[in-house]
Amino acid sequence: MPPEAANNLETTAEGDAEAIAHLKETIIDGSHWYLALLEAIKLWQSPEEDYEGRHYRYLIDGEAFDWLLLAERICDEVRNMVPEEEIIDLLFFDRPPLELTREQFKKSIGAAKYQAYLNYLYGVLVEEALIAATLDDVRKERRTLGMNKYADELDKAYRWIYSASQAKLLTSFRQEKHYPQLKSTSLSERKEFTYWLFKRRLKMSDKTRVASDTKRALSQMQRAIAAKKSPLL
Repeated sequence: MPPEAANNLETTAEGDAEAIAHLKETIIDGSHWYLALLEAIKLWQSPEEDYEGRHYRYLIDGEAFDWLLLAERICDEVRNMVPEEEIIDLLFFDRPPLELTREQFKKSIGAAKYQAYLNYLYGVLVEEALIAATLDDVRKERRTLGMNKYADELDKAYRWIYSASQAKLLTSFRQEKHYPQLKSTSLSERKEFTYWLFKRRLKMSDKTRVASDTKRALSQMQRAIAAKKSPLL
């Protein structure tokens, strides 16, 4: 590794340590932990890191920011200072302890990270919702036709959206990224693959199809969010 790169990594790590120190000090001074967390996210510099045996990739393809993954990482530093149930609600159910407006959230994490968060929202979360919505359509069609074999339903959903099977698309993605052709995928690779699918779809589809697919995906997301907010039976 060139000396310049090593120095940059050291500088980034120092910046991250400052973000964590700021988080702890702000909570001790009496600020709400969630607001302090967002401030720490704004200060954070590393796009990815190895921490306690796990690799964290916060910035996908250099442009899509997985803010909840970074929140998970940072919250690990202050678990003895924050109500456990509030951390669980945020990280697992996307239910923050405070309701902020879009502008307040944007200001808290910074304009650059907010734009990267929007890239993640549409490029990963909405894309996942589009796949889920299309999969539902495939299942409804098969039930209507009285078909009860569902082994290839996910592949059919991928063909509807991307005009190719999931396996073929994953192979192409790994070839392009120079990744090994493994039998399994990690969560980090799955998110990057989904973002790659999103950008591929934008290039291949006309604007009308993109708008229609996005509308379906957002409806799917709204249903999923509503389900999360519903009390458990």
